[in-house]
Amino acid sequence: QVQVVESGGGLVQAGGSLRLSCATSGHSFGNYIMGWFRQAPGKEREFVAAINWRATYYADSMKGRFTISSDNSKNAVYLQMNSLKPDDTAVYYCAAGEPRPMASSNSHKYATRYDYWGQGTQVTVSS
Repeated sequence: QVQVVESGGGLVQAGGSLRLSCATSGHSFGNYIMGWFRQAPGKEREFVAAINWRATYYADSMKGRFTISSDNSKNAVYLQMNSLKPDDTAVYYCAAGEPRPMASSNSHKYATRYDYWGQGTQVTVSS
């Protein structure tokens, strides 16, 4: 069974940085797409970044500030977040998507592309 566990959230001042980690198990890591989403209070879950064997993908508002990376030897994905703003406050979720050869090129943006989700880690950015 695939398991996804996030860590690394916390409280940080505006302008600061955090690095989120996502540990996974129970699947062939290199074949999956891994994504980060976030959900702020009263808002819908939104795409942050994704990575697969082919490329990395970012939401426009995160480009230049956030970096997604992976370590296949550890079955782990990371999200380095810099220049954090109060608007970045949210619960951040890591998700794993099974290989789907027919998936559309922009499917990584949608939560429905992912099959397994972690419980989330809280990130709070104070002003």
